[in-house]
Amino acid sequence: MDDATNRDDGPVATRHGPDHLLERLIFFSDAVFAIAITLLVIEIHVPHLPRGATNAQFGYALLALTPNFIGFIVSFFVIGAFWSGHHRAFGCAAHYSEKLVPANIQLLLTIAAMPFFTAFLSTYSNQRVPVVLYCCWLLLTALLNLRLGRLATSPPVVDPSVPAETIAGIRRRGLATVYGATTAILVGAFSQSPIIAQISLISIPLWRVVLGWGAKRPAAA
Repeated sequence: MDDATNRDDGPVATRHGPDHLLERLIFFSDAVFAIAITLLVIEIHVPHLPRGATNAQFGYALLALTPNFIGFIVSFFVIGAFWSGHHRAFGCAAHYSEKLVPANIQLLLTIAAMPFFTAFLSTYSNQRVPVVLYCCWLLLTALLNLRLGRLATSPPVVDPSVPAETIAGIRRRGLATVYGATTAILVGAFSQSPIIAQISLISIPLWRVVLGWGAKRPAAA
């Protein structure tokens, strides 16, 4: 009776355990990802045209924004991919660890700065320094993401019931992003047209295939 009375009349219980801390970390991370990916479009400014501007002038003004739209689309999917990896890694987590907090904060710092590096790249789209700087920042983000993913998929954080193949796949995805960003840096630094570095980011899924193929070879042997 006393227990029932406490449940009916007393204050609602609040969760304070490790699971609650893990949920707060994930919710906070989702918010930062959402804000960063939204801020990307703010850097695309509406062109100012005189009253009575012709259709051709509107067309030229929009064409001038092409680098901005390309940068927005690329970074939108980049941040989306990092969020997807974060979501996938923490989907394997069942326990909280204090090591997660600094690693997660450092990753979110790089994510929050992506709108700036995107705007810098879009403004000087065919210049070597902005292109290489963007790719270097992407590499830093990928390395921090790789470290956080390993923490989330390792004891004591990971759920023991998660298959080893799932964990290996998550880690391969993180490593493929590191290799892809490194490829883009090298292309941007040494190619005649630095803008090709952005195109070379498509090597990320290719690296994922190569790493997956490499992982299957020992198993087949």
